[in-house]
This record gives sequence, structure tokens and C-alpha cells, in this order.
Amino acid sequence: MSASEGANYAPAAMPKPVVEPGEFVFAAMHLDHGHIGGMTQGLLGAGGTLKWVYDPQPERLKTFTEQFPQAKVASSEQEILEDPEVKLVAAAAVPVDRAPLGIRVMEAGKDYFTDKTPLITLEQLAEAKAAVERTGQKYAVYYSERIHVEAAVLATQLIQQGAIGKVLQVTGMGPHRIGDPSTRPDWFFERARYGGILTDIGSHNFEQMLTFTGSEDAEVLSSSIGNFGNPEHPELDDFGDAHIALSSGATGFVRVDWFTPQGLRTWGDGRTFVVGTEGYLELRKYIDVTTENGPNQVILVDGKGEHRLEANGNVGYPFFGELVLDVLNRTENAMTQAHAFKAVELALTAQKQARELTGR
Repeated sequence: MSASEGANYAPAAMPKPVVEPGEFVFAAMHLDHGHIGGMTQGLLGAGGTLKWVYDPQPERLKTFTEQFPQAKVASSEQEILEDPEVKLVAAAAVPVDRAPLGIRVMEAGKDYFTDKTPLITLEQLAEAKAAVERTGQKYAVYYSERIHVEAAVLATQLIQQGAIGKVLQVTGMGPHRIGDPSTRPDWFFERARYGGILTDIGSHNFEQMLTFTGSEDAEVLSSSIGNFGNPEHPELDDFGDAHIALSSGATGFVRVDWFTPQGLRTWGDGRTFVVGTEGYLELRKYIDVTTENGPNQVILVDGKGEHRLEANGNVGYPFFGELVLDVLNRTENAMTQAHAFKAVELALTAQKQARELTGR
């Protein structure tokens, strides 16, 4: 298929289970963030077998086992770590606890799959890198806004096929909704525990910039953070942005915030724009407010015309099958370790050097 024939683009074949039942056994633990449900479902869809779950809070265990009744409740974290059948542990702990947990998992001889952000300080990053080197285990990251969003999966395929030529610039917008603050855990408002807005939800966007531009490195040129609407929670960054220069020669810009209006039908109008030498892409990930179309809309403009591509239900999530096979075969097809760590390094650097805006 010619890369210039945008109207004829079709996504790669939908992923299927890559292993037989019982061939890839995994466990879930520390269920502090709701992303653990998506992480678990993705591994199950790839053919994984969920054996255990552990969390110190019975309420969270109840919610998880109602969704995944096949999981046996472990009496402790150690019971899971000592089970030789378990090949990987998926976890969504409080952000500050993710690196120490990952090191314990890897030192027990198992691969680790954590929610983003995978850690919250440069010191933790150095410790995680050293543990990976020491143990030979994987520290995989659930950068869900690319790997678990069909619009982003399709965009990755299109870019790799040359649909828009060489990528010059990526702009990512990640608005979120706080909702009722009383339903949020204490750590959500404590910067020393969640890491700051660019470290946390911004990490998604840095990962996408690296992926879409095919870059291995980048420099943070400028960044800023602010608290404009939540004075009762002074440690909450409710706004952040950053500008980076990537090793491919492209640039990237990210804006994240907690200001999704109540009138929007979903939690955030996440959008990404990718400009290339031969065209551009727009990803309307979660909602398309201008039409009655569902989520996962990809707009491609190239030399042949204007094309709206429906990704929803047509692309799937190949990352999970690739991760399962990476664990079994000791390969790096889903995401390299260097890439996973570089994305969070950029997020940490942007957060650390960010200018605090006067809204705080």
C-alpha cells in the first residue's frame, strides 16, 4: 500500500492471545490507582493467567475480585513474591512507593509492570536503573495514553508506515477532571507522594513524543507549573506545560491540567497533534466534541486529501501481547527499558526545573 494513499490506510490485525492458559502467570498488588484494572485486563486479553492479588485494604480487594474473580487473595506481598509460577507483578501503588516496590519485585526474580508515573524522583530513577542492571529483570510501565488508546496505536502505525513523512513536531494535551476532591486520596494532593503534574500525568506525553518522533533522547527547554483553581490544596499542581527538543530534530510541547469542565461528557478532551513533512495527524482520543462520532478518531491530512480514520474497536492493544512475549523470551519489542526510563526522566527534569506561575 502506498504511504501517500491516506484514505486507504487500515490498522494492523487485531491482537490475539499470544500464550495458552497457564503459560504466563501474573499477579496484581497495591491497588491504589484505578489503572490497575486496565493493566490487568490488558494482560488477560493477551492470554495471561491472573493467579494472585494483594492489597492491605479489604475494600480495594473486594472491588478487584468482583471484577476479576479468578484471582486468589494473597495473605501478604511476600506470598506472591515467593511463588515460582508468577512471572510478572502488576501494581498501581502510590507513586512515591512504586520504585521501592519494583525493586523488591525484581529482586525476587520477577518482572515488574507499574502504572505511570513509574517513580517520582531522579534518585529513584537511578535506584531503579541499578536494580534492573543488577537483577536482569524488567521494569515495564503502563503509559496508557498511548499503549491503551486505539487512536494512539493507529497513529503509531501510520507514522511508522510513513503516512506524514518525517515527524517535525508533537503537541500533546492532557486535560483531566478532579471531580469531588473529597473522593481523592490524601496522596493525590501531596507533591512529595504524587510527584507533581509533569511527573505524573505529563509522563504520558513525554513517552508519546519519544515514540512518535522515533527519538532516543531529548532536552527540556522550558517548563512551568501552577495552582490556579485549588488554593485549599497548595501542593497540587493543577496546570503544567513543557517544551522539549528531541534527538531526531523534532520538538515537542505538552499541556496538562485539572480543568475539564463539568459539561464535558468524559473526564478529559485528550488530543494530540503530530506534524510531518508530508502531512499531519490529529488524535481525538476520548471524545470528538464537534461530531456524534465516538472516541478514538484519527484525522489524517496528506497530499491526497483529508481523511477521518475510525480506530475504535478496529486496532486493539498490541503492547500487552508483546510484553507477555518479552517476559517469556527476554526480548524488548513492547517497549525498551531505555525508552520507558527516558520518558520519566524527561518528566522528572521538566518538573524539577519548572517555573512556578503566579496563580499559586
